[in-house]
Amino acid sequence: MLCACSGEQFRFEDQPGSPESLATRDFSASGLSSSRTRGGGGSDWDSKLEDSQVDEAESTLKEALSLNYEEARALLGRLEYQRGNFDAALQVFKGIDIKILTPRITKAILDRTRPCNKPPPPRSRAASAVTLPPPPPTSMSMHSVSLLLEAILLKARSLEQLGSCKEAAEECKLILDMVESALPSGMPSQGTTGFDKLQEVFHKALELLPLLWTKAGDFRETVASYRRALSRQWNLDPQRLAVTQKSLALVLLYGSVEECPKESMEEAIVLLMLLVKKMVVGGIQWDAELMDHLTYALSMVGQFEVLAKYLEQILPGVYTRGERWYLLSLCYSAAGFDETAINLLKLALGPSESRQIPQTSWLLFGAKLCSEDPKQSRDGISFAQKLLDLANNQSEHLLRQGHRFLGVCYGNAARSSKLDSERVLLQKKSLYSLNKAATRAMGDPEPDVVYNLSVENAFQRNLQAALDGAVEYSSMVGGVSTRGWKHLAAVLSAEKRLKDAESILDFTMEEAGDIEKVDLLKLKAVLQVAQEQPKQALKTCSNVLGLIRAQEKSEQSETLLKRYETEAWQDLASVYGKLGSWSDAETCLEKASSICFYSPRGWNETGLCLEAKSLHEDALISFFMSLSIDPDHVPSIVYIADVMMKSGGDTLATAKSFLMNALRLDPRSHDAWMKLGHLAKMQGLPQQAAEFYQAAYELELSAPVQSFI
Repeated sequence: MLCACSGEQFRFEDQPGSPESLATRDFSASGLSSSRTRGGGGSDWDSKLEDSQVDEAESTLKEALSLNYEEARALLGRLEYQRGNFDAALQVFKGIDIKILTPRITKAILDRTRPCNKPPPPRSRAASAVTLPPPPPTSMSMHSVSLLLEAILLKARSLEQLGSCKEAAEECKLILDMVESALPSGMPSQGTTGFDKLQEVFHKALELLPLLWTKAGDFRETVASYRRALSRQWNLDPQRLAVTQKSLALVLLYGSVEECPKESMEEAIVLLMLLVKKMVVGGIQWDAELMDHLTYALSMVGQFEVLAKYLEQILPGVYTRGERWYLLSLCYSAAGFDETAINLLKLALGPSESRQIPQTSWLLFGAKLCSEDPKQSRDGISFAQKLLDLANNQSEHLLRQGHRFLGVCYGNAARSSKLDSERVLLQKKSLYSLNKAATRAMGDPEPDVVYNLSVENAFQRNLQAALDGAVEYSSMVGGVSTRGWKHLAAVLSAEKRLKDAESILDFTMEEAGDIEKVDLLKLKAVLQVAQEQPKQALKTCSNVLGLIRAQEKSEQSETLLKRYETEAWQDLASVYGKLGSWSDAETCLEKASSICFYSPRGWNETGLCLEAKSLHEDALISFFMSLSIDPDHVPSIVYIADVMMKSGGDTLATAKSFLMNALRLDPRSHDAWMKLGHLAKMQGLPQQAAEFYQAAYELELSAPVQSFI
C-alpha cells in the first residue's frame, strides 16, 4: 500500500543504492497501486495515515521507502494537502528545515546544469533532449529537488488557504530565490533531462507569488514579483508569458502603486502594445480585454491617434466595418480631427453598409459633431433625422437629443444659407425642433436644450426669450457654467445693458479657471471699449496676455493657447486703434502675425491701420489678403467696399456688389447696411439711403458686442 504515496509499484527486495535513490522516482499521492492492494495491506495503511500521529506516519514512510526525513515529510504533506487538510499539511511542512536544504538544492541544480568536461558523445540528429552530465554521488537528485520545491509551494498554498497570505508569499519567494541563485541566466532550454518537474513547479511559483502579494495588500511587491518573472528567460510558453505581462500591465494601470504614475502608465502601455501585436499576428489567443485596457490607457495620456493606428491593425472579423469606423471616429474626434471623424461616420452609415441596421450611437455621435461645426450642418441634419426615425417610440432621451441636434444644425444651416427664403424656413425649423426638445423634457428639463434654445432665440433677435433662457440655464447648472454666464453677458449687451453685462463677468471671474478667465476677460475688454473706456480695456487685454503666458503649455493646450495669444494681441491692436495710436497697434499686429500669419482678422486690422494712414492701396491689399484666407470674412468685405467708395466713379458699382455679398452672408450686419446707405446717398438715391439707414439703426440696437457663441 506504499503506492498511496509513490503512485508506482515497488519491490521491497530491491535495495536502494543510496539513501535518496528512491526519492528520485516520481512520487505522487494520486492513487493506489493494484499490486500492493492485492498484498492486503491497503486498509491498514489508510487507517494509519488517518488515525496515527504525523511522526508515526513519517517513520513508516522512512522505513518502508528508505526516504530521508525531509522527503518523507514532503510526501506526507502533499497527501494531506490533496485531502484538503491544510492545517495538518502545514504542520508537516513546517518540519522541513529549508534553510539547511537551500545550499544542497542550489548545488544540485548547478551540478545538473554544469557542462561536462569530456567531449559529448556523438548523437543522432533525431535526438531532441539535452542530456546533461549525471550528478555527483553525494548530490541530490533532480527529483528530490523537485519534491522539496513542491513541498515549499504546497506550504505556501496551505498558508494561503488559512489566510496567511504574507507568510505564504515569503515561502513562495524562497523557491524563486533558490532557482535564480542557481540559474542566474534563466532556465535551460526545453527538453533538458530531469528539469521538466522542476520547471513546472517553478512556473507555478512564478504565477503564485504576485497573486499572494496582491491578497496580502502589498502592491509594490506584486509589481516587483511580476517584473521578476519577466526579467529572465524562464521557458514560459507564449500564452503563460502573455498572461503575466497582462497582469503586470493591469496592476500598473489601475493599482496606483508607483511613485511616478506617468512611468507606470508608460510601462503598462508598452506591455499592452506588445500583447496586442502578438495577438494580431496570432502569437497568442485573442483577448478582447487587451484592446479595452489599451484604449483606456492611451485615452488617459491623450494618445488618440496612436490608439486609432492600433484599431486599424486589428484583423477583419473582430469588429464589423461599421464598428471599426465608429471606434476610429471616436479616436480622431478626441484627437481634434472632427472632420475626419465625421467622414468615418459617413462611411459607417453609407451605401456599403446599407444591409446593416445603423446604430443609434453612431447617428447620435455624428449629429453631435456636426452640430458643433457650422460647415457640417447639412450632414448633421441628415444624421439627426435618421436618429429620430430609428429612435421613434423607443427612447425618450434619444428623441430629445435628436430634436436638439436637429434644431442646432438647422440654425447653423440658416446662418450659412445664401437664399433668404431658405434662411427663413431653416430658422423656423430650428426653433420648432428646439422647442419640441424642450417640450419633451418638461418633466426633467435638460440644461443643454435650454441653452441651445436661448442661443437660437438670440441669433434671431428674440432677446427677451433669449434672456429668459440664459437666466434659466445659469440657475439650472448652479452658476458653474462659464459659457452660460458668457452667453448671458452677450444677451445683456444686445439689450445695451453693458454695465450689467460687465458685472456678470466680474462675478463669474471668481469661480472660473485660468483658461475660462481668458474668454471672460476678452469679452470684458470688448464691453469696456463699447462703454468708451479704452484705457481700462488696455489693462484688461494686458491681463489676458499675462494670464496666457502663465499657463503651462502641453501638447494638448499649445494650439489653444497660441490662438488665444494671437487674439489677445489683435484685441490690443483694436483698442489702440480706438485711441488713434496706430504705431502701437501695428506693433501688436506684428506680434500677432509672428504667432499666426494666416489670420483673417489680423490682416483686416492691418488694413485698418493702413487706411488710417491714407494708404488706400496697401489697405486694399491687406483686406484682400484677409479674403484669400477666409472668403466669407464679412468685416473685410465691408471695408473693401468702403475703400472703393472713397475712390468714387466706376468703383461704386463694384463696392455695391461687395456690400450685397456681405449682407447675403450676414443679413444682420449693421455696418454693411450703413455703408449701403452711404453708397445709395452718393448715387443720389435718398429714399433707398433712408431705408438702409433705418435697417442699420434697428439692427445696431439689438446687436451684441460679440457673437452669441
